[in-house]
Amino acid sequence: QVQLVESGGGLVQPGGSLRLSCAASGSIFSIIAMGWYRQAPGKQRELVARITSGGSANYADSVKGRFTISRDNAKNTVYLQMNSLKPEDTAVYYCNAVRQNFASIWGQGTQVTVSS
Repeated sequence: QVQLVESGGGLVQPGGSLRLSCAASGSIFSIIAMGWYRQAPGKQRELVARITSGGSANYADSVKGRFTISRDNAKNTVYLQMNSLKPEDTAVYYCNAVRQNFASIWGQGTQVTVSS
């Protein structure tokens, strides 16, 4: 089993920054990729950024150049640094882990609100 615990959401003004954290525990050896998704009200959940166990990262076009995903293997934690936030970034952000058997594990979600 893999458990994910997210933190770092909150309210920020447009142009501001936030850093989300996702700590993994349990059978972490089985994880091949971790990422962040988001879901805004009335919209489908979408991929924001993903990083593989080898360190390769990819991003949604809407966040390229503003968001950075990184991982600290010693802490079993993945981070999402979000800069130049826009109101359209407002959503519940979910951490995701993909295991070797391609099973997908989700965190509980953390709210990010960008508003003046």
